[in-house]
Amino acid sequence: MVLWKIKCLYSRDNELMNKLKSLRIHVLIIFLTGIITSCSEPGERKRLSFNEDWRFSKGVESEAYLSSFDDSLWRKLNVPHDWAIEGPFDKSYDTRTGALPVSGTAWYRKHFIIDAEKEGQSITLEFDGVMNNAEVFINGIKAASRPFGYIGFEVNLTPHIKFGEENIIAVKVAPEELSSRWYPGAGIYRNVWLEIKDPVHVAHWGTYITTPDVSDEQASVSIETTIDNSSNLSGKYSLKTFVIDSSGVIVATARSKVNFLKQEDAVLSQSVVVQKPVKWDLDNPYLYNTRSVLYRNGSIIDTYESSFGIRTIEYSSENGFLLNGRQERFKGVCLHHDLGPLGAAVNYRATERQLQIMKSMGVNAIRTSHNPPSPEQLELCDKLGIMVQVEAFDCWKEGKVENGYNKYWDEWHERDLRDMIKRDRNHPSVVMWSIGNEIKEQRMKSGGAMAAHLVDICHEEDPTRPVTAGFNSYPACINNGLADAVDLVGFNYKPTQYDKVLSQHPDWMVYGAETSSCVSSRGVYHLPVENYDRHTSLQVSSYDIISPPWAYPPDFETYAQETMPRSLGEFVWTGFDYIGEPTPYNGRDNETHGKWGGDWPSRSSYFGTVDLCGFPKDRYFYYQSIWTEEAMVHILPHWNWEDSEHKLIPVFCYTNCDEAELFLNDRSLGRKVMGEDKTEIPAEFIWWKKTETTWESPYRLRWDVVYEPGELKVVAYKDGKIMAEKRQLTAGKPSQIALVPDKTIIEADGYDLSFITVRVEDENGNICPLADDLIQFKIEGPAEIAAVGNGNAATTEPFIADYRKAFNGLCLLIVKSKKGERGLVGIEATSKYLRTAQLELVTK
Repeated sequence: MVLWKIKCLYSRDNELMNKLKSLRIHVLIIFLTGIITSCSEPGERKRLSFNEDWRFSKGVESEAYLSSFDDSLWRKLNVPHDWAIEGPFDKSYDTRTGALPVSGTAWYRKHFIIDAEKEGQSITLEFDGVMNNAEVFINGIKAASRPFGYIGFEVNLTPHIKFGEENIIAVKVAPEELSSRWYPGAGIYRNVWLEIKDPVHVAHWGTYITTPDVSDEQASVSIETTIDNSSNLSGKYSLKTFVIDSSGVIVATARSKVNFLKQEDAVLSQSVVVQKPVKWDLDNPYLYNTRSVLYRNGSIIDTYESSFGIRTIEYSSENGFLLNGRQERFKGVCLHHDLGPLGAAVNYRATERQLQIMKSMGVNAIRTSHNPPSPEQLELCDKLGIMVQVEAFDCWKEGKVENGYNKYWDEWHERDLRDMIKRDRNHPSVVMWSIGNEIKEQRMKSGGAMAAHLVDICHEEDPTRPVTAGFNSYPACINNGLADAVDLVGFNYKPTQYDKVLSQHPDWMVYGAETSSCVSSRGVYHLPVENYDRHTSLQVSSYDIISPPWAYPPDFETYAQETMPRSLGEFVWTGFDYIGEPTPYNGRDNETHGKWGGDWPSRSSYFGTVDLCGFPKDRYFYYQSIWTEEAMVHILPHWNWEDSEHKLIPVFCYTNCDEAELFLNDRSLGRKVMGEDKTEIPAEFIWWKKTETTWESPYRLRWDVVYEPGELKVVAYKDGKIMAEKRQLTAGKPSQIALVPDKTIIEADGYDLSFITVRVEDENGNICPLADDLIQFKIEGPAEIAAVGNGNAATTEPFIADYRKAFNGLCLLIVKSKKGERGLVGIEATSKYLRTAQLELVTK
């Protein structure tokens, strides 16, 4: 009737017709959608954050699971929470896990009430992740346990809830030392959700959405919905699924019926067609939404929403990887799950900032090394247009560390792998599943069969994506059939073997699952430019030539990728520095009884293209020069060498332009041509089995410059035209502090953050590249200090503090809002010999 009336008005009134013509069609559709939506209001499902007002105590409390236990003196906090990041750093802890207290027993307790009117509803609690060995109790009764800290799980509280009365959730967390090879964090470190829903409802992770046929004209969307009827309620049920575009318009609808005669789940398959679909892509990450509405005897009892994208992915040995029919190479990085100074506790804004920094470097893909990611990371990759390899395990049945996942393999690996895929398979950003990284079964006869078993699980849960793994044991992983079992063969640090593997296995698809592993410290330049194993400073030169024995400078992988067109691309180790695994400073010593930590206080990685705070290292610009098209140029090192014994300073340049010209105090030191004027770098790469110790790189330019203070400038040219330039200035003495926030307005939700770069500058505002002044912070108003950092991998200064020393001129202040408190936030940064800096933020 509504459509008919609009059509009549439209044809009767010329003036109205002209006005309607001037409107966008989607405005009309939104109006109609409002009518449809008003007829299908959401049912009784409520999804509520369960993060606030927990009580926490670290230590063994044998009766803390009981409702009668007195927790009135426990610390009050909100989750996500990572107790280990609070420190202190201690040499008695293992530096592989950050020299932080990641092990021990702790309890979280929360008091809450479910209204009496909700009796008869299903009450569940969803943990996005608890690190680790979690046990969940409700009113003194154990309701669930989960040893793997990286995967979420749902707990059914219904049988034990006291409706209208106080209930108590108690969570015991008991992580062990060396449960991983890096910093895992500790505690309820991801979000928690309370759901109140009808006993018959869409199941946990209950929709599976695929787009089997996609063209510019239309896309078929298949929706498989699991209905949970574990409560054994018979009746006549129907399911309506609405497909909704990003502007809120319903673009397709499906209907199904089901009659429950007994206690059982039902899986309903629906298919709809979306006309003129907008495809999810890297530059246009367009998202649709499904709203599943469940009816019983004609009345709405449940609603469930899922986000998805319409896109196609294809892999072949001939064409490589195709996204929406267009060939793309993976310009990827591996990312561990910690958020630098914030630790492992999930934060949406911090995760978003990490991904934005990576994307600005040219990254189009991430590998979630070596575990399932947070839901927030995948949600943000969907929104930002970043592809993802979701990885399940760092080990299988054979462990790598004393208390690794291998302890739980037999009982839990299938459940964990299936849950990971069910949770993540609707994300358009996910383009492959990884079943493992450098697993020891590469060298075992059983490896091939175990891999095939895991691949079968992945294909059962999601036949639309290929399965991969990262192999470092060559050729063992091929000889035992393990590599042949996966769909995509990922090699770690084997750029010289790609061609050989493909010549022997022409049907395989190969890529670099981990590449380079170059190490560096932001702003550190050791002269002469030479390779070394360790430096007394516990820092690593940023000339981007130093790597562990298994690894190599980034230039080698770039060359391998460019000269092997059948490669799918690479995932650099790593995008960000991460806490723990401080290679190359991770030796053992007798004082710590053989534990790792002989190079104390080195406690964080040096692998990142950016440091732990997100400040770019020089290598960030190397990859930007390889992976981006917008004209850029970068030079290194800094230009404060007046106190150095070295007077001839090597100057390196990274650019994606044709040529670059270097100037010192406006005097040209000559032009150089990319690809022709190659730079000799140390190249002790053991798999090449060469006697030479140098390699000529076509990806960087070099001038050797006699130092004099002033301005060093590089100008980049393309087709003879100036396209970009960059300067390094000799800074004067440190004189002042500058505060540079990434956001001046933050949400007053208790989670939003402002990342404030703290610069030590001279009188003219030039950064002082060697400054290490101690900065003190003071905050007034509705915000607080969340963490501080400086990117120095070899310091035991705490992350949770109101002070920080600068490292090579920079440190970071992270400010967090207070929930519900709005207004001006005053920030002051002071130092003994520097001019004070002040900044105002707003929380709203």
